Amino acid sequence: MKRMYETIYIVQPELADDELKGLTAKVQEIVTSMKGDLKKLDDWGLRKLSYPIEKFVRGRYFYLRFDGDAPLIAELERKLRLDDKVIRYQSVKLEKEAAAPVAAQPAAPEAEAPAASEE
Repeated sequence: MKRMYETIYIVQPELADDELKGLTAKVQEIVTSMKGDLKKLDDWGLRKLSYPIEKFVRGRYFYLRFDGDAPLIAELERKLRLDDKVIRYQSVKLEKEAAAPVAAQPAAPEAEAPAASEE
């Protein structure tokens, strides 16, 4: 039974572009070979980690959204765990499609303060 999942994985910050492309291709290949449906793969770029992981204070974040089944999740996480370039990952089953982040709305103009009466 296919379900909606999202996986965020963090890779070492100093990886070259060809290494990142190879890792991205590997993740896509896992999803498609296990009959998953890849919906989205985003590179969120370099970000500071909340705490050092394996002596890294920064990491490159990737967001993966796909539909698949339990064996696909198991295989994807097994491959991410074995890859030395990946320092952390987490998969979450989604109950419904996650809404796209809403851009910050401009602040409403402040209501004019009532004029102070001079009494």
